[in-house]
Amino acid sequence: MKTSVEKLVAGGRDVDEITGSRRQRRMRKADWSRRLVQENRLTVDDLIWPVFIIDGENRREDIPAMPGVQRMTVDLLVREAERAAKLGIPAIATFPNVDLSLRDETGSAVLDPDNLINRATRALKAEVPEIGVITDVALDPFTSHGHDGILRDGIIVNDETVEQIAAAAVYQAAAGADIIAPSDMMDGRIGAIRDALDANGFSDVAIMSYATKFASAFYGPYREAIGTQGLLKGDKKTYYIDPANTEEALRETEQDIAEGADMVMVKPGLPYLDIVWRLKDTFQLPTFAYQVSGEYSMIRAAAANGWIDGERAMMESLLAFKRAGCDGILTYFAPEVAERLQG
Repeated sequence: MKTSVEKLVAGGRDVDEITGSRRQRRMRKADWSRRLVQENRLTVDDLIWPVFIIDGENRREDIPAMPGVQRMTVDLLVREAERAAKLGIPAIATFPNVDLSLRDETGSAVLDPDNLINRATRALKAEVPEIGVITDVALDPFTSHGHDGILRDGIIVNDETVEQIAAAAVYQAAAGADIIAPSDMMDGRIGAIRDALDANGFSDVAIMSYATKFASAFYGPYREAIGTQGLLKGDKKTYYIDPANTEEALRETEQDIAEGADMVMVKPGLPYLDIVWRLKDTFQLPTFAYQVSGEYSMIRAAAANGWIDGERAMMESLLAFKRAGCDGILTYFAPEVAERLQG
């Protein structure tokens, strides 16, 4: 008498005793059938493009730690924004690298209505009004010590920082920012920003909270990009979330939503897909993730060495965010992905 395996090899019906009458591979056999049953899709509408800006005109600077990414002056940013808009990218998030002479212990230049962020916003809204502009009010690009807040006697002071970033948010809104996205992780910042915006006639300006920003090892290339890597004194563990903590991330998010956040973000991205899923499942609010510089650079470096297929890894990594529940992704790959999706 033949065993079940022997019958299976011989084409007998005992295959159904092992797998049942349903075969999962039936819908995987052709490209058209795989597309027909695909559960999650990445589209250009999911993309937010983070960009780095510098002072001057007609100037670009390569960022060694982020191959393919450049800092650019505002005039060139406008041209790139025009290209992004034509590709269908909905929004750009701007991050400045300001001259060291403009940085101090309190990050006071963030309160300059004509600082680099605000000049870039005005130029973008004047020349490419159809693209959304997302700005950050964290102080790290403006401080001489590289921290996201005001440093007093070796301590990042919460309330004084919140007061300053709320004022900076008003200047950014006045320049034309569509979304304020505070990444500083100070307690109470969302409520203070919402109150300041509303009190100054900017009730239509939305807030994207970096609700769960972790004390991660994946930020190094970004710090090179904005010029804080050599400045940072100590670490940011007293105000970023411990990577080991899930429930704390949910409490942070709940607090930010209660204070008026319109959407929430998880940062970094791929190492924290479980947090993305928990936030979306728990709060049902527009949820985003930031595929941070370290994630980007790892894919680029592995691809450059021939260890992975860079294009496939890029697309697969972004699809993972959609599968986890993201409504959108901040990614340095945005223009490349948009071109691929168009093609």
